Amino acid sequence: MQPAYEARSLSRWELAGKQVPPLVTQIADGENGGVMMNEFPPKFMDVMRECSGSDVPAMGATEYLEHLFAMGIKETDFPAAQPIHQKRIWDRFTPSAANASKLPAIIEALKKEDHRFHMDGGSWTNDISWVKGYENVLGPMEKASSLFYERVLKRKVAESDPRYRNALFHLLCSQTSCFRYWGQGTWTDYGRELCRRAESIVIHDFK
Repeated sequence: MQPAYEARSLSRWELAGKQVPPLVTQIADGENGGVMMNEFPPKFMDVMRECSGSDVPAMGATEYLEHLFAMGIKETDFPAAQPIHQKRIWDRFTPSAANASKLPAIIEALKKEDHRFHMDGGSWTNDISWVKGYENVLGPMEKASSLFYERVLKRKVAESDPRYRNALFHLLCSQTSCFRYWGQGTWTDYGRELCRRAESIVIHDFK
């Protein structure tokens, strides 16, 4: 809900010589800040009523991009974006099959040169590692996801197959960041159990 109020305070931006309204999005699902638990659905309903028919409408990212493309803006007009510090990799590494084996050594060298450099993925908190101290839940998450890829996606199982939908449902339930950000204890136990169920379903249904 917060993006709606921020969007009202912003002016149009110039993109490819055209004035376009910016799209403001939630950084995550809001759950980690207690938004979903404490403000949904009443505040969501309030915001939707306020936005409807206004000059700051609610809009999905895909819908927003479609409007930009309809204005004549192309993908090549968008500014490039990449994770912080990632440029250091490309300064030393040229992607190619021949160079692939060199990448791990380059990454390790960069880690030793600067403690801020890592390949753990982004965190909306910035000062809290997404990985350190949570291997006991992130490991099962990765295992369940990898198993789904190997036994379901690679085999091109039809998305309409009830087995596919059941396995995907359990996999997605197991992948939420809530199992990481709420700390060790009950939430990590929930996460590991959902990963176990997702893994068991894939193994049982896709032998």
